[in-house]
Amino acid sequence: MSRSGTQPPEILLDADAIAERVERLGAAITADHPAGILLVGVLKGALVFLADLVRQMRTVDVSVDFLAISRYAPDSGRVRLLKDLDVDVTGRDVILVEDLVDTGLTLAYLVDHVVERGARTVDVCTLLDRADRRIVPLPLRYVGEVLPGDTFVLGYGLHHRERYRNLPMIVRADPGALAADPDVYLGLYGARDAKGANEARC
Repeated sequence: MSRSGTQPPEILLDADAIAERVERLGAAITADHPAGILLVGVLKGALVFLADLVRQMRTVDVSVDFLAISRYAPDSGRVRLLKDLDVDVTGRDVILVEDLVDTGLTLAYLVDHVVERGARTVDVCTLLDRADRRIVPLPLRYVGEVLPGDTFVLGYGLHHRERYRNLPMIVRADPGALAADPDVYLGLYGARDAKGANEARC
């Protein structure tokens, strides 16, 4: 549960639902790329999703690399590449792996960057798509779940001030409650609840 006075967050995807979507996406990518594929995870959010996705692709050769980018700055219209590719993508088929696609601004930058590096094709795989907020129209070839409106989510790699990334589920959170108290949903961690119960018995 959340802290007193705050509505508990709604679970949008539990661990089983996430696993079903990851399995489906992995199967689709495998079928489309029997000769192998390079998956490029966008740090940090896609790390958990990418790790599970790779393990679903057991019958094809999969290479992995990462990109990291600064947050899009609306006042400047610029982003900054924090980590570039380590592998040569020239002539290769590449799939950018995202946890969530929102406005599409940073993703469009990354797609263009990988194309400029010489990739033969660049597709996108995202676990979550907040399509209603799209500013830059982008084709997303592999989508796990479409979120309505501006749904704010946490867990499974998604965070608020680096909290909640390791939750095994994805929950709909209240941005206002998080702004007032970033720790408001720490009760979602079972270990924390158990610790509190043990301390109460001491």
